[in-house]
Order: sequence, then C-alpha cells, then structure tokens
Amino acid sequence: MQFARTLRAAGLPIGPGKVIDAVEALQAAGIGSRADFYWVLHAVFVQRREQREIFDQAFHIFWKNPEFLKRMMSLLLPSLAIDQHDPAKQQEINRRLAEALKKDSADQLDDLSNAEEKLQIDAAMTYSQREILQRMDFDKMSMVELQLAKKAIAQLRLPIMEVPTRRFRRDDHGQIVDMRGTLRASLRHHGTIPLRLKSPRPRHPPLVILCDISGSMSRYARLALHFVHAITNDRDRVHTFLFGTRLSNITRHLRHRDVDIALDLVAEHVVDWSGGTRIGSSLAEFNLRWARRVLAQGAVILLISDGLERDDGEILEREIARLHRSCRHLIWLNPLLRYDAYEPLSRGAGILIKHVDDFRPIHNLNSMQDLAEALSGDHLRRSSGMRGGLAA
Repeated sequence: MQFARTLRAAGLPIGPGKVIDAVEALQAAGIGSRADFYWVLHAVFVQRREQREIFDQAFHIFWKNPEFLKRMMSLLLPSLAIDQHDPAKQQEINRRLAEALKKDSADQLDDLSNAEEKLQIDAAMTYSQREILQRMDFDKMSMVELQLAKKAIAQLRLPIMEVPTRRFRRDDHGQIVDMRGTLRASLRHHGTIPLRLKSPRPRHPPLVILCDISGSMSRYARLALHFVHAITNDRDRVHTFLFGTRLSNITRHLRHRDVDIALDLVAEHVVDWSGGTRIGSSLAEFNLRWARRVLAQGAVILLISDGLERDDGEILEREIARLHRSCRHLIWLNPLLRYDAYEPLSRGAGILIKHVDDFRPIHNLNSMQDLAEALSGDHLRRSSGMRGGLAA
C-alpha cells in the first residue's frame, strides 16, 4: 500500500482498486523471486510506456532495503543515497518520484525546515527561474513547479478578435443611415432633419474547446483545464467539452470562480478520465447535439488532442470535416508537436491535420502564450480563407 501511494504521488494513476488487484495478483503468482515480484507489480501498475521509468526507479529504490517499510514511517533512509560505484544506480531519479518518497518525512519536519521550504518556493520565481519554468515541459515538472505553473496559467488571458454582428449601434462615423434614429430625431427638430448613422455592433465570437482526456493526454489535459478556467471567467460564450470514450459538457462547472471547486465538480461529472480515445464518436455526438447551440456567429474551436484514434477512421474523417465547415477557425493543439521530428503518422493525426486551419503545440507556458497571440485579430484574418489546410 505504501509503494502504491508512492507511485500515485509520483504521478501514476493508481487508486484503491489497483492496490487490491496487485495484492490478488501477487497471491496468484507468488513472490518466489524478485523478478517475479517486479513484473507482477509492473503488469498491474504500469499502463503506458512513459510510466515504465518512474516505476522502475521507484521499485529499485523502495525495495532496496528489507527494513524500508519500518524506517520510512519515521524519517528518510540514508540508504536512499545513490551508490557512486554502481553505474546503473547513477541514473537520475525522476523528480516527482523523489518528492513522493520524501513526502511522508517532509510532514514531520520542524518549523525551521518549513521556513526553509517556503523560502525556496518564494525564490523559485526569480527572473531566471521564471524563464526556465516558461520553457519546461509540463510532463517534466515537479509538484512545486506544477503549482507555480498553475498560478501563472491563471493570469493568462486569451484575446480573440471582435467580429461584426447583425445588430447595430449608433455611430457618428458609421457608413449606414439609421432611418429609425433619423426619423425620431426629426420630431425634435423643426425644419431640419439631422442624419443619424450606425455601424454593426462588434462582439467576440464564441470559443469552443474540445479537450482529449485519454490516458496519453492526462497530465496536459489537467493543465489545459486551468487555462480554460481562466478564459471562462474572463469572457462570455466559452463552451468546454471533454472527451475520451464519451463526450462531457463541463461549461457550467468551469464557471465557478474557485478553480479547485470547479475542477472537483469536473472530476465528479466526468467518468472516463485517463481511459481510451474515441475522437470520431465524440465529434459525432458533438455535431449532433451541440453544434447548432454553440457554433453560432462564426465560433473559434480549439481541439486539444494528440490524435491517437482507436475508432474507425471513416467516422473521424466525416465528423472533423463537418466540424471544420461549421466554424470560423479550427486550431489543433497537440503536445506531441514539442518534438522537432514529429510527423502525423498515426491514422487519427493524418486525418485531423487535413481539416485544421492551424496546428500548434501545447506543452508549456510559452506555447500557451503563443496561442494567445495566435488568436489575435490579425492572425485570424490572415488565415480565415485557408480552409482545408494549415495556416502559413
């Protein structure tokens, strides 16, 4: 149980059910050898390739000393130090794993240690550290850095250009004659008819966010929700949907001012977090139930996904094409684009890239700020006519 708690604190999605499964698997397979013990726990706790390194380091550190369980309940083990004579043990320990192993002991530190920790957190946002944090990948951040990143995300704003609507407003420099206003003014002026002018009333177009919450997108989706929460509380007509194996509308939950309460409400409402990916079926449900309600007046759509589709490609092809025709601008945000050598070779990614107006990464604070600049009026006007391909 302590080992499972350590893995969960290091970022692996492990709950009580996984712990029970691990116990039952060990009872069935036995623990006759260390290798059997390792691979049984590996089969239960590891779901994705990127989790293997964290599990491997945690296993060899946690079960290094037979008396580890007794000692870790009181204070840090001296045996956690890396043996400098063993090259295999000189591998850098995952930062979130190291924090997870120290968590129980950190709760027992005195007031002096707590003061030192606060001093370190306060010093973390100096100018040089802020630049490092801006460029750091969300998946490589420690727990403290994630908290700082969330605070920085809460201060971001998303400027979207204003578009003219069918409603008008009085404008002395307008180019359209306001007949009603002119006739009304003529009743107050005898002999002369003052000419009243009007112009279309501008308004921000609706912003629709479709965010992938499958297992491969879990960490990025959580940080993206903090970004979306800040946008939702900054402007009107922001609609947010999450999809994994099904579509969930969380717009109402994100309108709560407190981000922690808002995300708690989202967690209660969404049941397919860190599951599979069915992009085509989710888009089909959105086009059927929600498109006419939220895509009015030329909405801008942000599709946050890595494009790893498990359903039939024909469904995705049909639904993403329909979605693209229904909006003013479709932007695909993919965290895998952080790799310079990335190519959309998967079936889902190859289909999506043919029907988006812009293709951008979303893996750190800099990429979120670049997105805010990309949604400025000038950028959208330059690429508004580039349907069916990427913006230059």
